[in-house]
Amino acid sequence: MFQYFPTNYVWSLSAMIALTHGGQIGEVDQMCAPLVDAARAGNDPGTLAFFNAWKSGADKLAELAEEDKSGGRLLSAGEKLGRAALYYIIAERMQAHDFDGRLALYKHSLDVFLEGVRLARENCERIEIPYQDRHISGLYVRAVGVQGRAPVVVVMNGLDSTKEMLYRSCITSYLSRRGVAVLLVDQPGTGEALRLQKLHAIPQTEIWASKIVDYLQARTDIDPVRIGALGVSLGGYYAPRAVAFEPRFAAGAVWGANHDWREVQKRRLAREGENPVPHYWKHVEWVFGASDLDDFMQCAEAMHLNGVLDRIKVPFLVTHGENDRQIPVQYAHQTYEQLANSPRRELKIFTAREGGVEHSSLDNPTNAGSYIADWLAEQLHGTTA
Repeated sequence: MFQYFPTNYVWSLSAMIALTHGGQIGEVDQMCAPLVDAARAGNDPGTLAFFNAWKSGADKLAELAEEDKSGGRLLSAGEKLGRAALYYIIAERMQAHDFDGRLALYKHSLDVFLEGVRLARENCERIEIPYQDRHISGLYVRAVGVQGRAPVVVVMNGLDSTKEMLYRSCITSYLSRRGVAVLLVDQPGTGEALRLQKLHAIPQTEIWASKIVDYLQARTDIDPVRIGALGVSLGGYYAPRAVAFEPRFAAGAVWGANHDWREVQKRRLAREGENPVPHYWKHVEWVFGASDLDDFMQCAEAMHLNGVLDRIKVPFLVTHGENDRQIPVQYAHQTYEQLANSPRRELKIFTAREGGVEHSSLDNPTNAGSYIADWLAEQLHGTTA
C-alpha cells in the first residue's frame, strides 16, 4: 500500500481511502504535506491538525463550487462538492467521538454530499427505512439499462465507514452498470444510525437486515427474489450473519472476511495488527454503546460466526487481501470452510498479481471490486457483458 505517512498506517489508510474513492491526488497531497511531522507522533496525537487540514481543503472546494454555481456551471459544482463531502468525511472519521466539531462537520458533510449529487445529476436517491421508533438511512442507486424489476445488492458498512464513503467506492458503479441496483445503508453502529439516531451496533444483524429486505421487496423496481448482500470490512461479520438468519437473501459476499471479530479485539489488546482509526478503543465503545473497555469486550464476545454459517443455503463469495494488516487472512479460510451448505461457495484471496492485497483492497480496489461485482451479477442474473 502507498503510505503517504511511512510510519503511520492509520493516517495513510485515510489518504488511500480518499484516493481510491474519488479524491484527486493533487488535492490530497496539498492536505497531507503539512501533516508529515505530526504523523510521526502516532495515530492519536495530532488528529486535530489532520482535521483542520482536510476540512480546509474541503472548504476550498466548496468555495470553488459556489463560484461554479454562480456562473451556471452546475455539473462542475456538483463534482467539486462530491469531493468536498468525501474530504469532510475523512476529516470527521479520524477524530475521537466526543471531539467538539465532529458532529457538526458530519451533518455538514451530509448536506454537501446531497447537494453535490443533485447538481451533478447522479444516479443516487436518499431513502429512509423505518426501524424501531427511528429509521435506517440509505443511498439507493438504480440498475443501469434494466427494464422492469432489477436485482439489488445491500452494501453493509464496516466499523467506521459510511454510506456516503462507500457510494464513492468503485463497487457502486460496477454493480449498477452490471444491471444490479445498489442500496448502501448506515446500519446500527455506523453513519447516521450511530451519530444521529443513536442506534448502536448489535451482533444480531438479521434484526435490522430483515427490515431492509422488507423495504426492498415492497419496491416496484426491485425483484423480490434477487436480493444480495455485500459486507465490507466489519461487514464481513454483519453480512454472513444477516444471510444466515434472513432466508430472503439470494446471495452474499464479503470484501474482507471477519469471521471472529472477538478474537481480533484480543489481538489488538496485545498490539497485534493495525487499527482502522485513531482513538480506537474509545471508538468501539461508542459504536457498541459500551460504558468502558470491559463492557465493550463483553459485547465483542458474540461477534463471531462459528456455528452460524451452516445455515447459509445460497451462493456465497469470501474475498480477502493476502496482506491484510487488520484482519488476518486465516479468517477468510474459516468462513469459507464453514459455508458447508452453500450450493456455490468461493474463496478468492487477492494477491499482488491483481492488486487489492490490503484490508478490503483499500490499496487498489478496482480489480477486486470488478471481481466481486461480476460474481454477484452472475448469481443475481445481472450482466457481465
